[in-house]
Formats: sequence, structure tokens, C-alpha cells
Amino acid sequence: MLKDIVDVLADPIDRSPLRGADDYSRLVSETGHSYDVARQGYVTLASGAGLNHEGDSADMVTARELFLSQGHFAPFVETVTERVADAVEKSHAEEPVVLEVGAGTGYYLAHTLDSIEGSRGVGIDISTPAAKHLAKAHGRLGAVVADVWEGLPLRDASVDALTVIFAPRNPAEFARVLTDEGEAVILVADSGHLDELREPLGILGVEGGKLERLLEQTRGHLEQIGEPELLEFPIRLDRDSIAAQVGMSPSARHVDPAELRESIAALPDHMEVTAKARLLRFRKA
Repeated sequence: MLKDIVDVLADPIDRSPLRGADDYSRLVSETGHSYDVARQGYVTLASGAGLNHEGDSADMVTARELFLSQGHFAPFVETVTERVADAVEKSHAEEPVVLEVGAGTGYYLAHTLDSIEGSRGVGIDISTPAAKHLAKAHGRLGAVVADVWEGLPLRDASVDALTVIFAPRNPAEFARVLTDEGEAVILVADSGHLDELREPLGILGVEGGKLERLLEQTRGHLEQIGEPELLEFPIRLDRDSIAAQVGMSPSARHVDPAELRESIAALPDHMEVTAKARLLRFRKA
């Protein structure tokens, strides 16, 4: 809930501290700015310029919730949680704050909070439909709509661990909000991820050079801990799961729905595809 994490939130305009007002129907800053809390429990913290990028649609959020709830990416969530637990243990924080950027429906963050006693979660996503799910994902989670590219509405050095799973990154802001002992755990899709679906469905592949661009972006802000960790495993998908996977991905905006349905109908009843990603850990530079 927002009241559990308001002590780490900041006004997106000037970064002054926020507090709850009117029984947490609003968050207000020391400088007089006010942000209404939606009845679903999330708050939008955007500067005067508003949100400048497009988030997941309601249909994409529904597809994401369906796909992830079936456990297809369980090895990803388990490994991310383990690495966050390692980072939090080193921080020695009594009530560690875990931030997920691009948190979607809260699948990953809720699992992490369940696994780390006393932890508090901040889930940030630019999508309002996602935030409606995110606000209900866990009792110790506060949901915030914000644009990571424009900045994070969080106080300096307020986060003990930060995760990004297949989502946008802002290394300068990550370094600002992490504590001195804090770590960022970032999962990046690797070449070959779900490639078995690319040709038959005509969907987007993983863009080359993602890992190299991430390391370049972090230079001067974050320092890599160890080497990238390869996570690779097979998953068995039926047609409904395949449709959900495509529906939650950027390909959903680029493929004609009727053509996609026709292509999926032509697939076997089940397909085995390869999930593949690299996990990287960083501390402040």
C-alpha cells in the first residue's frame, strides 16, 4: 500500500518529500504540490510535462497476466528473487525497500516481497492499466505511475535493491535512488529468446547489441558486479499461451490481429521454445 512506502516517495517536480493527506486520498509535497490517489490504490507521479511515452494497453496487461500466471517464466522470477535477497542481506536494512521499474502487473515484485521478510516494494510503471493490477499484487507494495525516462519520483538513496525485467532503464536515476550498499538487478532478453516463434508468426526478434548498449548506458553511473549470468531454459506452450506471449510483447503493436490468429491456428497444439536472458548486477559507480 502507498502508506507503507510514502517515506521513500518524492515530488516528481522538485523531489521534495511526500506525505499522505485526507486519509491517503492524496499525496502532498512540502512545496505544495498534490497528487490524487486513484480509487484502485495507485498514484500518478509525473512532472508538469506529464507522461511522454506509451505504456501497455489494457489488452497487453491482460495477456501479460495470463502468460505469467501459468509459470512459464518461473526460472526468471526465482533467480531475480535470489539475487535481490543476496543484495538485501548485504544491506542489513531492517525494512528493505525493493523497487521494480516497469513492474507491470507485479508478478516478479510480489514474489520477491513474499521471499524477503519485512521488505517493502515500490512498483513503477508508465501504464495505468498495469498500475490497477499492480496496486493489488501484494499488501506491502505501493503502485506508482511514472515515466522512468523522465526520472524516478523517489528520494535520494532510498532503495536497497532495484530490479528491471525486460523493461526500460535510466542508469543515472538508478544510481541516485540506490543506497551506497544497494544493488540493481537487471534482466535483459538475449539473442535467441523465443526464436522458435519468430518465423512462423512474423514477430519481432531480440534486437542485437542489447547487452553492449546496457553496459554503455551504465558507464559513469553504475559499476558491474561480476559477469553477466546466462539464464536459458525450454518452455512448452499451447496456442493460448503463445497468443498471450505475443499479446504482452512489443509485437502486439506491429502484427495484424487477424493475421496473428491465423498464424497461431496453423501451429502445432504445443511447441517447445527457448527462453533466454542475461542477468546483470550493478552497484553505484
